[in-house]
Amino acid sequence: ETDPDLFSSVVHQIIGQQISTAAQETIWSRLRGKVPAINADAILSIPDGELQSIGISFRKASYIKAFAEKVQSGELDLDTLSTKTDQEVIRELSSLKGVGIWTAEMLLIFCLQRPDVLSFIDLGIHRGMRMLYRHRSISRELFDKYARRCSPCGSVASLYLWAISGGAIPELTDPASTKKDGAKR
Repeated sequence: ETDPDLFSSVVHQIIGQQISTAAQETIWSRLRGKVPAINADAILSIPDGELQSIGISFRKASYIKAFAEKVQSGELDLDTLSTKTDQEVIRELSSLKGVGIWTAEMLLIFCLQRPDVLSFIDLGIHRGMRMLYRHRSISRELFDKYARRCSPCGSVASLYLWAISGGAIPELTDPASTKKDGAKR
């Protein structure tokens, strides 16, 4: 699902880290019920304790508030990110507390709708590549080889690899998996 609003997407991503999708959506719904719009001013108007009362951890609340302060002060101009390269966007976003490289890459795909993002650090993409190309592991060199084949449509390849990883093609199994008896597939 895409969301063209980068501010709310970053907040949504921070909320969702290391919790289930259902928990993320519950907290997100509670947050949306607190403010008319998810923007820097609205976030900064909510007391920390109130953020925690809707299920956002102290640490995540501090990350979200720090992000909102950078946007509100103009230190981080979200509008200019659309004019920057993927690597520049990743560098800027991952410099924020609570936003890592993987999160920045997902924001490139699902918010900024960049066409050529294939994340080396995404476990689902690795699993999809192992299943599709029948490798027990994917080295950086092998990953880069397959990424070049997908370019300039790496984001579309990401969607297909996630689907494969999730079992969309039942005939494809993961060569890195082991059966219960320990024998390799």
